[in-house]
Amino acid sequence: MNPEVKNPTSIDDNLSVYMKGAPERILSRCSRILVEGVEVEFTEELRKEVNEANSSFGKLGERVLAFARYRLPVDKYPKGNYEFNVSTWKEWGLNAKQSAGDYAGIKGSFPMHDMCLVGVVSLNDPPRPMVDLSVNKCRDAGIKVIMVTGDQPPTAAAIAEKVNIIKQPKKTFNYLHEELGMSRQAAWEQSTGVVVHGDLLAEKHLNEEKLDDIDPEKGRYLLDWISKKEVVFARTTPSQKLLIVDAC
Repeated sequence: MNPEVKNPTSIDDNLSVYMKGAPERILSRCSRILVEGVEVEFTEELRKEVNEANSSFGKLGERVLAFARYRLPVDKYPKGNYEFNVSTWKEWGLNAKQSAGDYAGIKGSFPMHDMCLVGVVSLNDPPRPMVDLSVNKCRDAGIKVIMVTGDQPPTAAAIAEKVNIIKQPKKTFNYLHEELGMSRQAAWEQSTGVVVHGDLLAEKHLNEEKLDDIDPEKGRYLLDWISKKEVVFARTTPSQKLLIVDAC
C-alpha cells in the first residue's frame, strides 16, 4: 500500500490511535479502510473481500492479525495538552457496537471505534516437529487428544489437520453444515468432529448460569461436543479452558 495519506493537516500535527488484534475484533470497530493511501468508507463489499482474505489465510494454517488506526483531530487532542485516561476504558471503549461519538464528551476518552482498517497480515507459525507423530501415539494408546487454542476457527482447523487431531476434515460438523449446506441436525448426526468457537461456548455457558449445579442438563452442550471423536476449541479464553478441562 502507498503510505502517503491525503490529509489537509500535516501528519506531524496529529496524534494517532493504533490497534491490532484478531480480525473479527478489529473489523467490528472499523468504519473506514485504507485503499491506496486514502481512507474510504468500509463498505459491505470491501468487508466481504477482507473477510475472504482472512478466511483464506486461516485455512492455510496461518495466524492473521488486523491493524487499524484513528487520526485524532488536532483541535481536541493537541500534543502534550490532552490527558488520556485508559483506566476507565471499559466504560466507554469495550462495547464494539458503539460509535466514537457515543463517548466523545467523556473526559480522558479517545476513539476506539469508527477506526480505519490499515490491513491484515498473515504469519506462518507451523506446528513443532513430531507433534503429528505424538498425536498418533496417543491415539494408539487410547488417549483422546482435544485441541484448545486462541487461534480463529479456520486456522485452528488447518493446524489440527496437520498434526492429526482432525483426520477427516470433510466430516466435521462445520464442513457439513457450512460448506455442504446440511441442516444442523443432519450435520451433527453424520459428523465425526467439530470446531467450536469460544464465543459460542461463552453464549451457551451464560444461558445455563441459572441452572442448578445438580441439573443433569447443565453443561450438556459441552459434553456433546467433547463426545465427538475429533474436537477443536478455537478463540478460547483462559476461563473457557477451565470449563473444557472440567467437562473432560
